[in-house]
Amino acid sequence: MMNLSPTEMDRLVIFNAAQIARRNRSLGIRLSHPEAVAYITDEVMTAARRNIPYAEIRDMAGRLLTSDDVEPGVARMIPMLYIECMFAEGTKVMAVFEPVGLSDASGADDVIPGEIIAGGGDIESFVGLPAITIDVVNTGDRDIQVRSHTHFFEVNRALRFDRAAAWGMKVDRPAGAGVRFEPGVTKSVRLVPISGDRVVHGQAGLVNGPLDAPTARDEALKQARVRGYQGA
Repeated sequence: MMNLSPTEMDRLVIFNAAQIARRNRSLGIRLSHPEAVAYITDEVMTAARRNIPYAEIRDMAGRLLTSDDVEPGVARMIPMLYIECMFAEGTKVMAVFEPVGLSDASGADDVIPGEIIAGGGDIESFVGLPAITIDVVNTGDRDIQVRSHTHFFEVNRALRFDRAAAWGMKVDRPAGAGVRFEPGVTKSVRLVPISGDRVVHGQAGLVNGPLDAPTARDEALKQARVRGYQGA
């Protein structure tokens, strides 16, 4: 029976992953990110156990793989490796910068992981939805920001506008964007209907259910008046 420490268990995992990487390389299969990391790490740790000098190991580590050996984009995903190595004199941490070198071939690693390549032309949001434009004035004493996902009927009570007209609507802005209302300034805002199941929960707590229920708007307006919402 072997009694293995957590560090020794980690070493076994690295070794097994590195063996998969070696098999794939022998079959001409380009390595994934975990396989490349395991392969380099295992070679470095083994070299340390062999008491090869630190500088020689670090130089060797940067020549083990090139972008031709890994899947597209993997080289850019590994800008640095920190490897804890066991030398004869004790444990040392080795930093290997850019461990997967770019191939000499032009365009060998053109893929950038996570990159978004947008199509040509403009994208028009909320096409065909029945939009309205209302005037809004901030009666408070500080700026109020309204985000794109907010049910406009339920925005800050200091904003004065026709709340009944804004029922089931949100600002015509892309996801994550919004509109800022400065105190005392009237601003015209374009609103579009909320799509999907049209069920609103949370917000200011004036709906908490389906927007299209028969009495939902009237009941919400009554609550808004009691709670001092401007324009209700």
